[in-house]
Amino acid sequence: MAKPKIPVTPAIRLLRQQQVPFVGHCYPYQNHGGTAVCAQELQVAEHAVIKTLIMEDEQQRPLVVLMHGDCQVSTKKLARTLSVKQVVPCTPDTAQKHTGYQVGGTSPLGTRKELPVYMERSILELPLIYLNGGKRGFLVEIAPQDLQRLLSPMLVDTATDASD
Repeated sequence: MAKPKIPVTPAIRLLRQQQVPFVGHCYPYQNHGGTAVCAQELQVAEHAVIKTLIMEDEQQRPLVVLMHGDCQVSTKKLARTLSVKQVVPCTPDTAQKHTGYQVGGTSPLGTRKELPVYMERSILELPLIYLNGGKRGFLVEIAPQDLQRLLSPMLVDTATDASD
């Protein structure tokens, strides 16, 4: 059986340019399926599937938040950490304008504009993570330390249980 062709996205170009080892995983994308579908399709823990969230503060300054798939971001904690009044998710159109990626295919790598990145600290405790490779239905498997080296994110503690 032929190996599925890896899409060439800005994220993949960056990984290749920086010589970061990764494995691409294509899967059948489901609208509003989220990280649960990704984890099921790849047969990995949802905690290791990292979602890329595009948010903004009260002055509409965009930022990227990387969070475990089975957790939510406490926007109150994040706002306190950033010393701003509030942090809210961007609309899909605004997120696409800032990143160049379609919602559901947003990667923190190779964004159109350089955005500040905030990563949940516990992501670094995982041996491997799976994050969007810049296209719906496409994840890259990467060491979290490589992601940290590429993005230099600020580490935060803003996770809440998804059931909260």
